[in-house]
Amino acid sequence: MADKYESRLKKFYKEQVVPALMKNVGYKNINACPKIEKVVLNMGLGDVKDNSKSLNAAVDELGLIAGQKPVVTKAKKSVSNFKLHEGQNVGAKVTLRGDKMYDFLDKLISVALPRVRDFKGISKKSFDGHGNYALGIKEHLIFPEISFDKIEKIRGLDVVVVTTAKNDEEAYQLLNEVGFPFAE
Repeated sequence: MADKYESRLKKFYKEQVVPALMKNVGYKNINACPKIEKVVLNMGLGDVKDNSKSLNAAVDELGLIAGQKPVVTKAKKSVSNFKLHEGQNVGAKVTLRGDKMYDFLDKLISVALPRVRDFKGISKKSFDGHGNYALGIKEHLIFPEISFDKIEKIRGLDVVVVTTAKNDEEAYQLLNEVGFPFAE
């Protein structure tokens, strides 16, 4: 019987991060250590509300980045100033859990972020007060799955890392141990 696949980052979390957190922060129990619960990727697509071909292309690109099919989000109410009608397509999102989440984070930390031009690290100020971290990416081209020749427009996306940490300090300790490249 073949071994069950386990993400490289998940293995690193179990073998390196949990013992380091228990030693540095003083958790008495493995289950008390904060974990990464899920990662949500969101791409706003307000500019393609009338063009279904562009919408499909952007959704496909987000699917390539995430490794999972995104859900198209729709406007909840009409806003006349933005020429937006209720039910119109305005974005795409995908929620990653388990091994896909760890694979995505591994790719983000070790491949994508180092490809950002003049990268100096990510901000420590993007925690929400409840132990979650939000990161905005200006160009989706930093991901290796996206071919520069095949895209029609450079898009940005938001990455939200949801943790079980009780506060921002615990979440920072967790993400720092995992390997997030925080700026000094």
